Amino acid sequence: MVIASMKNVVKRYGEMMALDHLDLEIQQGEILGLLGPNGAGKTTAIRALCGLVGVDGGEISVFGLAQGVNNVLIKKDMGIVTQEITVFTDLSAGENLRYFGSLYGLRGAELSQNVARVLEFVGLSEHAKKRPSKFSGGMQRRLNIGCALVHRPKLLIMDEPTVGIDPQSRNHILESVKQITAEGTTVVYTSHYMEEVQAICNRIAIMDAGRVIAGGTLDELVGRIQYEDTVRLTAVMPSDALTEDIRAISGVKSVVVSGSTYVIVSGADSGNLNRIMEIAMRHGGVANISADKPNLEDVFLTLTGKKLRDDKEGQ
Repeated sequence: MVIASMKNVVKRYGEMMALDHLDLEIQQGEILGLLGPNGAGKTTAIRALCGLVGVDGGEISVFGLAQGVNNVLIKKDMGIVTQEITVFTDLSAGENLRYFGSLYGLRGAELSQNVARVLEFVGLSEHAKKRPSKFSGGMQRRLNIGCALVHRPKLLIMDEPTVGIDPQSRNHILESVKQITAEGTTVVYTSHYMEEVQAICNRIAIMDAGRVIAGGTLDELVGRIQYEDTVRLTAVMPSDALTEDIRAISGVKSVVVSGSTYVIVSGADSGNLNRIMEIAMRHGGVANISADKPNLEDVFLTLTGKKLRDDKEGQ
């Protein structure tokens, strides 16, 4: 069952087309991973889906209702976890949850019960009276998620929820997302960490240039290139000449270059590994070379020609 959809959605900022006739469906009960390089339109799509920005064309439907910036009926059953920490530092963890719960109309015993439930869920029961300014980054992130969950949303949007936190807190959040879905909440999850999407998402949509360019389960997406040979090469002296010589090899279908890393896709059973190695040696040498089985990162690179995140970004 489709819980939300975006059909032929257009959003412009001046001359820039942020969403270019975007089509996206979200199935009830799934964790949908939304991937895309920087500038692909993911954040704009999320803001439009939540009714935070208007669009210039197309249709957005959530819970069977037409979405719009004034549609409070939809907003009361949605939650959003933003990239930025949006809790109040002068309120305690418990007070933050009570405040956000009250915004969604919770009162009295129901509010108190939900606050207690969420504190336990995000592992902050013992810190309910502490202010988030005293928390670690991971604890702040967990409180941020709790504030989006306190009203038991039917649809939860999570935009980069694990940026800049330690591995233990990241694992806690990923396990929490799976539990949220098991309890009936549908989740849209964006991340710059491919391994997170592979670990928790039932289905994946890849965006580029304001539209969805591929979608499906992990196996379906990988299956698109599973009959091709993929060679990953780290060149000692990357150059345009090396790139052109590799592209000229018979059977090579695509060459994606990111810094000194080359991802080379050839037709099935091309046997190009040795040829690629020989050419790279003539152009200054090879730091590393391997023939990989296709994975989600290979699909992403092949479809967009870009990495999901820069190597220099924080882990």
